[in-house]
Amino acid sequence: MQQVFPGEVFANTADFDTGIRQLLPRYDEMLEVITRCVPSTSRRILELGCGTGELSLKILNRFPDAQVIALDYSPRMLQFAQNKITAAGYQQHWTGTQADFGDWADNPEKFDIGSEFDACVSSLAIHHLQDEMKLKLFGRIAASLTQDGCFWNADPTLPESPALAEVYKVAREEWSLQQGISLTEIRAKRGTSTTQGYSSQDQLASLDAHLQMLSKARFKTVAVPWKYYGLAVFGGWL
Repeated sequence: MQQVFPGEVFANTADFDTGIRQLLPRYDEMLEVITRCVPSTSRRILELGCGTGELSLKILNRFPDAQVIALDYSPRMLQFAQNKITAAGYQQHWTGTQADFGDWADNPEKFDIGSEFDACVSSLAIHHLQDEMKLKLFGRIAASLTQDGCFWNADPTLPESPALAEVYKVAREEWSLQQGISLTEIRAKRGTSTTQGYSSQDQLASLDAHLQMLSKARFKTVAVPWKYYGLAVFGGWL
């Protein structure tokens, strides 16, 4: 299997957009929830781990006057996202930067991305960090937001018990069967994930642990606007 960075998932970048929709139930719905939770007044939006640019595109479709500053450590993902954003006509509203957001959390002075963001978003990326780094990242996000700024993250969460782990697994498999999807075929297209910078294979935390971290990081209001078995959209406002 080809070696890939955590989060790249597939050996071939072009397989990502189709493959992730086959691996994860309700992927588009999950991202739409984030775009709805971002206030319409947002002008500067930071995206951490932009991947192929799907969330960026959904945000710009909703807020075409916004500026999205997107970080990702994968050059191939950034190029794919850049091409997609350009094809949609938003190239003046999107800046992709090759960067490890774990490094940004640890060493913000190294990065010239500014602060005073109205919103920060992320999807399927932060779960690759250890919990200590998740907390540090949430603190860095809080420090980079405007006074009423918000942060929304879509990620898999650690099941609260072995019984629920089984429930989540069965629900996902039944969903795939209903869609006529062979998980074996999809998984065959995956690469082998290796540690890259601050990220490694899945390092899931429970939803409750995430919410506690957000509260510790100075988010006054924390919320879970969407949850589907083991997937959740969570975040809050300063």
